Amino acid sequence: MGSASTVSLYPHPQVALHIQRRQCLGIHGQFVRLPSLSSAKKRCGFRILVVTAASDVHGTQSRSAGARRVYRQSQAEGPLSSGPVKQLASVVVPAGVFVAATFVVWKLVEKLLAPKQSKPLSVENQSSSRGMKWSFAPGTNLLSKLGAKIERESKQKLNEFARELKSFPSIDLSGRNFGDEGLFFLAESLAFNQIVEEVSFSANGITAAGMKAFDGVLQSNFTLKTLDLSGNPIGDEGAKCLSDILVGNSSIEKLQLNSADLGDEGAKALAEMLKKNSTLRVLELNNNMIEYSGFTSIAGALLENNNIRNIHLNGNYGGALGANALAKALERNKSLRELHLHGNSILDEGTRALMSGLASHKGKLMVLDLGNNSLSAKGAFHVAEYIRKSKCLLWLNLYMNDIGDEGAEKIADALKENRSIATLDLGGNNIHAAGVNAVAQVLKDNSVITSLELSYNPIGPDGAKALAEVLKFHGSVKILKLGWCQIGAKGAEFVADALKYNTTISVLDLRANGLRDEGAACLARSLKVVNEALTSIDLGFNEIRDDGAFAIAQALKANDDIAVTSINISSNFLTKFGQSALADARDHVLEMTEKEINIFL
Repeated sequence: MGSASTVSLYPHPQVALHIQRRQCLGIHGQFVRLPSLSSAKKRCGFRILVVTAASDVHGTQSRSAGARRVYRQSQAEGPLSSGPVKQLASVVVPAGVFVAATFVVWKLVEKLLAPKQSKPLSVENQSSSRGMKWSFAPGTNLLSKLGAKIERESKQKLNEFARELKSFPSIDLSGRNFGDEGLFFLAESLAFNQIVEEVSFSANGITAAGMKAFDGVLQSNFTLKTLDLSGNPIGDEGAKCLSDILVGNSSIEKLQLNSADLGDEGAKALAEMLKKNSTLRVLELNNNMIEYSGFTSIAGALLENNNIRNIHLNGNYGGALGANALAKALERNKSLRELHLHGNSILDEGTRALMSGLASHKGKLMVLDLGNNSLSAKGAFHVAEYIRKSKCLLWLNLYMNDIGDEGAEKIADALKENRSIATLDLGGNNIHAAGVNAVAQVLKDNSVITSLELSYNPIGPDGAKALAEVLKFHGSVKILKLGWCQIGAKGAEFVADALKYNTTISVLDLRANGLRDEGAACLARSLKVVNEALTSIDLGFNEIRDDGAFAIAQALKANDDIAVTSINISSNFLTKFGQSALADARDHVLEMTEKEINIFL
């Protein structure tokens, strides 16, 4: 069975019959290489009879003139005798039958062993494979060269995100850069999902076209309360599309569209939505390009909407005219609780109009942010007049204006009559020792203020002394921020002395005050004293070296009852020796008291 048998047929035509297990099957004078099917042939247990026409040295059929000459010569020699003819017939006929049977069997084997062709994709699968490619790297959403791999990985990621949308009440998918296409895919998971309440799609490269993904979805979902689309360039067109969808929505209470390239037209569309939507409570439009016209539109919505609670318009271009428009609306609105207008160039004039409107406000405004609006002492006067009358304001931010000592004194004088403000931010207002002294005196009788921000004011050691003397035995301040106040080592000594007696301050910020080793040593002496209130102290950017670090380390080891859990001493001049001393002190406290202290180097 393993050897090949050959039957030569001469003299006309020259034909060779080769019986072999694995060769080429010649069909119509051509040779076709067969696939490796040795195992199949062994199972079938047959031999292949290959009919091979006589060929030249290269294996091609010899149909040249030489072949015709051989034919003529053979004819001249006379006809074949009947004996050879019968012998030939007895061999050729069975061989032909065997060849035909073998060919049929071979075709059957080939059909059985050939790989099955995959079924054609369904219409749905075809559309998904030929359609959009999702990617999470900038600029790769439409890269055809990465096609199959990107599409496969992106779809896998999107499927994982979709499962998250169905499994958790709060989902953060910010910064994944899946674009409009990915949003269309993920939005389907929100349609009938009755679990998720908060979703962030911020910073994903979503444009106005992507807003159409929410059409119908937000009408079907009844649990989603917070939708964050900040950091996506949806523009005015996207705001219009989203507003049309949200008109009839009855679940979303908080909408975040910060840094979304919105202008006046987008603000107008959202304002029209607010007139009809009775569910939305918080609207964030920070860091957009909304000017006076947009402010006017929002003000008009406030006249009709008595359900909105918080309006965030930080970092826009409202100006004094925008503030004036809001002021008129606030006179009649009863629902607003928070108004954030940080960085709108309102100036003193706009502040005057706004405070006048708030004075007539029928509601209970609790948070007012007027930071970075170029207010002077005159603007502080208008704010002070409102403070005197307010009984609901809890949080006041005047950060990064220029009210100076005069403005600080006006605010302090108004605080004597106010018993509601708990958080006061006067940072970055060019306040010196005199202004801080006025604020400090208020704290003698005011037990409501619990958070006081005075950073970025050149109060110096004298200002630190005035504040420390009051806080030693008075006030209820828990968070005290004095970073970048130029108090130096002398000022640190006053603060350290106050800490020995104060029982309320838990968070102390003394960054960038030039304390050096002397100031650090003063504070370290206070840390040796039992203080159950102070839990966090920030000493970053203070030119502290190893000696100061050693002093703090010794204080931590000496006080077994220390309450401090966080010390920031980064951005100083410590070497590995100072760092090792602090690390050793941390380990010692943990071993002796089982208390963990986070030391940031």
